[in-house]
Amino acid sequence: MGESNYDREEVFSKKVRAGKRTYFFDVKTTMKDDFYITITESKKRYEDGGYVKHKIFLYKEDFNKFSEAFTETVNYVKSDLMPEYDFDEFSHKDIDDSQQ
Repeated sequence: MGESNYDREEVFSKKVRAGKRTYFFDVKTTMKDDFYITITESKKRYEDGGYVKHKIFLYKEDFNKFSEAFTETVNYVKSDLMPEYDFDEFSHKDIDDSQQ
């Protein structure tokens, strides 16, 4: 039986805790020794203690377009929609995420 995308070898991972959600940014390998990124949102279900997960697969040919669109969208919200909001309010830069 073939290996699914969910079972590929992980070569890098970054976890971001964000309130009730956790985001995972993982770099994985393809069968042809190429790389892709998965972005997973995980949120705990309080009914049964399980987790709801949503996953996006991002391939190298789309990295630049995705990054540019994401940055443009975030900058639009920050500068045009919510210019007075302090987006660093929840940054907690003094806490190392790897220790959480």
